[in-house]
Amino acid sequence: MEQFSPKYPWWRRWFGRRSEREAARYLRQQRFHILAVNLEDTRGEIDLLALDGDTLVVVEVRSTQSADIVRVMESVDRAKQKKLTDAATRYLGRKKLLGKINLRFDILAMTWPSDAKSPTIQHIRDAFPAVGRFQMFN
Repeated sequence: MEQFSPKYPWWRRWFGRRSEREAARYLRQQRFHILAVNLEDTRGEIDLLALDGDTLVVVEVRSTQSADIVRVMESVDRAKQKKLTDAATRYLGRKKLLGKINLRFDILAMTWPSDAKSPTIQHIRDAFPAVGRFQMFN
């Protein structure tokens, strides 16, 4: 009998969820309104969905225990940007909001060394444009 094996080990999922909670806290302090956390469908996930004024913001949260925040930011490559664009397009389509709301993609990168109580956060607003077929809705 084959055992279920999650995609990532428990400690990596724990670290990611902890980082997403910290990211949501940070965004609330910046006056964002958090709409959803870990918004999943069968083809992808949006870490955080928030409102910044009248703009819907898809926030990709990236974190590491090392001090190399640049590497963390660069991990949101073109392929990841396309996945996020596709996930946002599916969400907007389900909610009948395509072309009716401003959309922005932010990256919230954090370094969280094991001896630190809180992370160092770098928030990149409007980090990339929509990628792929439906970028005209951005």
